[in-house]
Amino acid sequence: MTDSETTGPHPSQTGDQTVTTLRGAGVRADGRRIGRLAVAVALVVVVGTAGVLYVVGFQKNAQIADLHRSGVPVEVTVTSCRGQLGGSGSNPVGYSCTGTYRFGGQTYRESIPGDKILPPGGTVRGIVTPGDPSLFSTPGVLAGEQPSWRVYIAPTVLLLAALAVGGDLVLRARRSRTRR
Repeated sequence: MTDSETTGPHPSQTGDQTVTTLRGAGVRADGRRIGRLAVAVALVVVVGTAGVLYVVGFQKNAQIADLHRSGVPVEVTVTSCRGQLGGSGSNPVGYSCTGTYRFGGQTYRESIPGDKILPPGGTVRGIVTPGDPSLFSTPGVLAGEQPSWRVYIAPTVLLLAALAVGGDLVLRARRSRTRR
């Protein structure tokens, strides 16, 4: 019995190329299938990312609307402020402050929006929602915030791009099947 009778035709005789050998067995890879799989995985990731961005945008708009609609004032006591450095670490770019407030018989500790230094022990006005007292803002920051359709631009662009690429791939696959 010859070697080709026991192991089958040599890869060069079938037109396939052996990529590597694993314990005596040749491993063959179809580049087109691998490419299609990679594109499919990428499309799923892009569509998933667009979905997450839609949800985040919806939640952000809902929080802003909730603070505008049903926000109640609270007095926040500043507990600490830390300087924020930018660039090489030698330039101050602002401050990050935290504070505590009481609402509904409970004490909450939250970051205070803004970048100005506030004296520890001092107080600032804040706004919270009764349904979620940890949803906190200051009147100045909230005045500049409005729910916006713009939060949906990036996920819509991602979704349309994924649909265009996916549609193109489906059309190409159908054309190649009809040519065979």
